[in-house]
Amino acid sequence: MFKIRRSFKILTFFILLSFSAYSQSNKFTYTQFDVTVALRGNPDANIVDEYTHKKGTWFVPDGLGAKLGYGVHYKKWLGLGIHSGINWEWTDKLVVVPVFANFRLSPKVGEDTRITLQLGLGKAMALGRGNLIGDYKKISLGLQSDDLLLFIELNHYALPISTQKKDAGNISLGISLISF
Repeated sequence: MFKIRRSFKILTFFILLSFSAYSQSNKFTYTQFDVTVALRGNPDANIVDEYTHKKGTWFVPDGLGAKLGYGVHYKKWLGLGIHSGINWEWTDKLVVVPVFANFRLSPKVGEDTRITLQLGLGKAMALGRGNLIGDYKKISLGLQSDDLLLFIELNHYALPISTQKKDAGNISLGISLISF
């Protein structure tokens, strides 16, 4: 456990050092703000409502999230940043604060359109659960215009919670504002 924390601190130090080297010119930096809505399968999706005579939706909201990040990029095509935020999962009764390195790949597919793949790896801390820290992973895929990104995201938390399953996570739909 000590080696993992030490490695994470060293990685964070080098990422921040690289940000300070490139932050002399705003030409290479970006900021990103995400808002997400977590979804889960609706257990009542096949039940017909007696008043509307329609079946329920396949997915229902199951949480909210917000993240803020800062990083460096190369021509909006490649990016590396440090991000953090908060995710609130309603069913698992879990509030998680992830801190992670975010790698983004955004090739152009049109004049003003990009496909954006983001991979995140870091640590997650559960609020209100004592000293509970675990691994955090995320992957998202979306469509991006100049400064707006619509995406679907998969979050995974490896938190050793005694009353729940070891792994938690969600699938989210989100919108992101990006400033280059």
